[in-house]
Amino acid sequence: MQQIIDRRLSGKNKSIGNRERFLQRHKAQIREAVRRAVDGRGIRDLERGEDVHIPKKDLSEPVFGHGEGGVREVVRPGNSEHVKGDRIAKPKGGGQGQGGGQASDSGEGEDDFVFHLSREEFMQVFFEDLALPNLERTQLAETPEWKSHRAGFTSDGTPTNLHVVRSMRGALSRRIALGTGKRRELHELEERLALLKRENPADLEVQRMLKETEDRIAFLKQRIAAIPFLDPIDLRFRNRVRTPVPTSRAVMFCLMDVSGSMDESRKDLAKRFFILLYLFLTRHYEKIDVVFIRHHTQAQEVDEQNFFHATETGGTVVSSALVLMEEIIRARYPSSEWNIYGAQASDGDNWHHDSGRCRELLAQQILPLCRYFAYVQVAEQEQNLWDEYSKLAEEVRHFAMRKATEAAQIYPVFRELFKKEGAQA
Repeated sequence: MQQIIDRRLSGKNKSIGNRERFLQRHKAQIREAVRRAVDGRGIRDLERGEDVHIPKKDLSEPVFGHGEGGVREVVRPGNSEHVKGDRIAKPKGGGQGQGGGQASDSGEGEDDFVFHLSREEFMQVFFEDLALPNLERTQLAETPEWKSHRAGFTSDGTPTNLHVVRSMRGALSRRIALGTGKRRELHELEERLALLKRENPADLEVQRMLKETEDRIAFLKQRIAAIPFLDPIDLRFRNRVRTPVPTSRAVMFCLMDVSGSMDESRKDLAKRFFILLYLFLTRHYEKIDVVFIRHHTQAQEVDEQNFFHATETGGTVVSSALVLMEEIIRARYPSSEWNIYGAQASDGDNWHHDSGRCRELLAQQILPLCRYFAYVQVAEQEQNLWDEYSKLAEEVRHFAMRKATEAAQIYPVFRELFKKEGAQA
């Protein structure tokens, strides 16, 4: 029999097992808190944690206890209303009394239990109703750009990159290494010369030894003086190398149909898809810009609040959003500096003569500038826009389209859209 021992370290005064059991027990309240957070948050701040409030009454557990048996007489201090034999009525409000976090004139009350969901726990609950498979790491094809950074020192370089301290340190080390032996010998010869001068100067042998010692001392001093103070081999220059790094900037265009046929449930499906794409891109780029474009018969760039919650009526002209997207790219996001991604959500209903123009705009103007463009239809029925986009999907590799009619389909659709691109990375 196989046994698995969990040796993960818990934080101080924390228990992983107890926390998981607590989350499982109060999953309904936690799911409701996450739902409220999704409705009230923006795309950029969705993945942070969340404070969850659970009423104190929901934390209590039923227990069995032994009641007091027999007939007992108890004296209650301060009783001025009841005598022996009176029947006391049940408290009003189902026995709950005062509490629930509200003020009480008796100084008693109950506060809600509040705890914080971590980022990982929040995302787990958020993806729960999407029937997530095991999340696999996918990679987008990233266009490398070159970035220079420090890489030690080199013996060649320009004067502006000269490191003075490192060069002088090398020069000092060289002078010490080359002159130590000569200085030691010079010191010994000078001591020997002093001893010879104290002996008989008329002795021919002493005179010969004095001459040899003085010549040797002069030679060593000349050699020591010949050691250069700073040699070209001592120079050290700051070395900088260029390495390829992923492009750190990306822009995400969110295009959504807000005509009368797009009800709140379909907008919610679109919002979930946009959130997934944003979270996916944040794993690959340091800076993410999000551009919201909504359209009915006319397109308009709006903020996130108006993008998801504003109500519109009327017909649908999808090409107006694509034209506005191209204008914004040309004006603010050149493709040479930005990685451009597009996500479009619609129910597929479009003015019949406009769908062909949408396909032409994508093929000729937008897709050449984009890294990837995904179209999600939040309705089952295939209409003229779906037919035109299907022709384009067969020809262009970085354009993909899928259907999603319920929340459980969003993540599988998203994963399918980006799986092909990730497999080639």
